[in-house]
Amino acid sequence: MPTERPPTIDPVAAARWHASAPAQSPWLHEEVARRMEDRLQWIRQAPQAWCHWDAVRGGLQGHALVSARYPKADCVVAETSFTSQGAAIQALDKPWWSPTRWTGGGTRVEMPGDGSVQMLWANMALHMAADPQALIAQWHRALAVDGYLMFSCLGPDTAQELRAVYADLGWPPAGHAFTDMHDWGDMLVQAGFAEPVMDMERITLTFATPERLLQELRELGCNLHPERFGALRGKRWRQQLLQALSDRLGDAGHGADKPLSLTFEIIYGHAFKPAPRVRVSPSSSVSLSDMRAMLRNGPVNE
Repeated sequence: MPTERPPTIDPVAAARWHASAPAQSPWLHEEVARRMEDRLQWIRQAPQAWCHWDAVRGGLQGHALVSARYPKADCVVAETSFTSQGAAIQALDKPWWSPTRWTGGGTRVEMPGDGSVQMLWANMALHMAADPQALIAQWHRALAVDGYLMFSCLGPDTAQELRAVYADLGWPPAGHAFTDMHDWGDMLVQAGFAEPVMDMERITLTFATPERLLQELRELGCNLHPERFGALRGKRWRQQLLQALSDRLGDAGHGADKPLSLTFEIIYGHAFKPAPRVRVSPSSSVSLSDMRAMLRNGPVNE
């Protein structure tokens, strides 16, 4: 199980992307959010409060679906990018004079307090994090005991066709490596989550032109690999890329108008935050929220 930062993610590039990413929800993020929201039908206990982590990039249409499922629940939208924070306030935050802001079922754009929500929803964010274990730990702190995490991210088979094109042309990697779902499960357990359930599906998108394919990829993210191209590339390189994509990603049976296919592996994760199991020694320190949870659940016998 990995215990350090992903070796193929450049932290500086990741921070730069996070600060400058378009303040909008890509189509694929919205589609994944719709599929993840459908999985909430298996959750019996509705949360009193939930947190949407990076909602603008994760999907505002998906946010509306979850809000409609839990209309009485308070929602905290945690935007970690300044640009997206402004967009979230404009799209979601209730004005101070709105009754729903103070009487429940309202939405506020702010960071959640420790142990303050029963569900944390994080769509398509984890695979772009330079320190995913630190991010998972933040989610764990925000959740109340018996609360649960719902997240999705890209998996290792994503854009395998594009990676093959770059490799065949002898170019640096087309993108950083994405983490396997089993490693995500291990990291959840290490962070203190229990009963992680991981699932995966592949979505194939088709594009009419290589230009449209590249536009989609730019909206979804960028190459964070430390060994990516280190200099500017010119028109000749771009033309070579467009031609290679057209030749190698198309369906030969469609003639000149053949669509270009690209695979996206989507990983879904779900896990609970159990009551803390802490052995107290003279040098131990226990947070107030954890102590309250232990008292509510009684002593742990081992």
